[in-house]
Amino acid sequence: MERRATGEQGGGGEPRSDESAIRKAWEAGNATAAATAAIAQVGPEVLRYLGGMLVDPALADDAFSLFCERVWTSLPGFEWRCSLRTWLYVLARRASVDVLRAEGRRQRHRVHLSDSQLAAVAEQVRTTTFPLLGTEGRSALARLRDKLSPDDRTLLLLRVDRRLAWEDLARIFLDAEAPGDDDFRRESARLRQRFKLVKDRLRKMARAEGLLEEDDRK
Repeated sequence: MERRATGEQGGGGEPRSDESAIRKAWEAGNATAAATAAIAQVGPEVLRYLGGMLVDPALADDAFSLFCERVWTSLPGFEWRCSLRTWLYVLARRASVDVLRAEGRRQRHRVHLSDSQLAAVAEQVRTTTFPLLGTEGRSALARLRDKLSPDDRTLLLLRVDRRLAWEDLARIFLDAEAPGDDDFRRESARLRQRFKLVKDRLRKMARAEGLLEEDDRK
């Protein structure tokens, strides 16, 4: 496979220096080392996203296993046309959707990782991150967020908690590393509008629950 010498761009920004070690392993054709480094670096925040997105820790665990396996199998074909972090969230969202579908069919199962080194790093991420999921985001406002649709929760989590750029969010929701220009523009505009509607809805829910201060009601 031809290795492109493109920069590690994140939504049109400057190259991400923290991806250099992963890029180096990728360029050397060492997919296992690249995937292991990627999961060690971004895995904790992805697992927290999955915990907030799926709410049920067992489902989050299933999705994280599926995510790790797909990082390992998909990374060799990654072309660095967006930041690696953005692409990992594409895979994470895809894994969450697939796990929810499997849960609806009562077919939950934990994916067994194909590489022992990768499995060890994934387990380390679980060990250090899962204890935080029991309390993270369990505020009253977070419980209101749990009532939103999966896509609306993802939009809030990635825009507010992870501070992803609109360009990166468009790639994640389009499920594509490099969407077409027209699709990209339309999706970015759609997400901006949806974000406003979701914030308004969450604010109304919070008011109904008495969670906003008097000044916030104006």
